[in-house]
Amino acid sequence: MPTITTQDGHEIFYKDWGEGPVVTFSHGWPLNSDAWSGQMLFLAQNGFRVIAHDRRGHGKSAQTATRNDMDGYADDLATLFDLLDLREVAMVGHSTGGGEVARYIGRHGTGRVAKAVLLGAVPPVMVRSASNPDGLPIELFDGMRRDIARNRSQFYRDFAVPFYGANRPDSNVPQSFLDALWLQAMTAGLANAYDCIKAFSETDFTEDLRRFDIPTLIAHGDDDQIVPIHDSAHKAALLVPHAQTLYYAGAPHGLTETHADRFNADLLAFLRS
Repeated sequence: MPTITTQDGHEIFYKDWGEGPVVTFSHGWPLNSDAWSGQMLFLAQNGFRVIAHDRRGHGKSAQTATRNDMDGYADDLATLFDLLDLREVAMVGHSTGGGEVARYIGRHGTGRVAKAVLLGAVPPVMVRSASNPDGLPIELFDGMRRDIARNRSQFYRDFAVPFYGANRPDSNVPQSFLDALWLQAMTAGLANAYDCIKAFSETDFTEDLRRFDIPTLIAHGDDDQIVPIHDSAHKAALLVPHAQTLYYAGAPHGLTETHADRFNADLLAFLRS
């Protein structure tokens, strides 16, 4: 099983498929690298080397007691880049993974990065505050912490429904999508998933986004019930210099699966541009 060892001595699992220009993938909460399987297979078949890791505490990676925050996640990604000597990388991040990409660039710069894609991503900041009055109330995230501590299995089953927009009229989301999310989520350590809620909801990525100096695509479903588009992509697009935007009408948070063919084609076009 391919792993790297972090600066604080923990093992991080990763996948490495194909040959060609490098594309890395950072997954959302509380999933793992399997969430990107469709995109990784597609790009590997189209001449790219694709790499995705399981964030610390998620999937097959070590369930750590420390550094379950955006700085820790970004530094783990930097270690992966260094140990595999990755260069001219296109970084793709979904949801929490978009925050991970932003914080990597904020902390480590773009010396190894050629492009970035933020998909349904949490930046600039999710939680409501005096400086972010349109954000989501802290009580929502407190409730998430309470519910996963009480019964994480049920929470993840419930969470899958709005994640894929399966609660919308005339939705035809297959049960297998919902089951796969639950299966991935259950591999995350409870303490790690708990800590990650603070990381993705309360971290302010405003200054990280201003450091982007590479071609960037900001993509988002306009019916995203998990990371509402008006307080994320719309604001991020104003902070990233010369960002391209791509908004999917009626698409949910989990559009990598519900709109896989369209997103894969759009991603490939951006990577080849």
